[in-house]
Amino acid sequence: MNEKWNILNRKGYLKIHVAVNIKTKEILALEITDEKVYDGKVMPKLIEHILKNNKDVKIESVLGDGSYDSNENFKYLQKNKIKPVIKVRKNSIISSKNNSLRNREVYSQ
Repeated sequence: MNEKWNILNRKGYLKIHVAVNIKTKEILALEITDEKVYDGKVMPKLIEHILKNNKDVKIESVLGDGSYDSNENFKYLQKNKIKPVIKVRKNSIISSKNNSLRNREVYSQ
């Protein structure tokens, strides 16, 4: 942004990624990153943190917006037997390269 908009003294910002149990409203995991980290890369870290530190918690599904839409995330969720409820991008297509769970989400939307 500094180069594009010629901003010399721009300060960066932080992003807070939060995993919450929607039934109990309890925060299960928290990750803080700078603005350069892609949101989708953080999801596996959040889930791993929950599985490692909360042995009694079973993750049945993951809700996420379009920033978590990636084949890697869908593959990760399928490997861990977690149902994805992630909004896929509007221009997404069904492809043999895509994960089957992602293709199902694309088809349903």
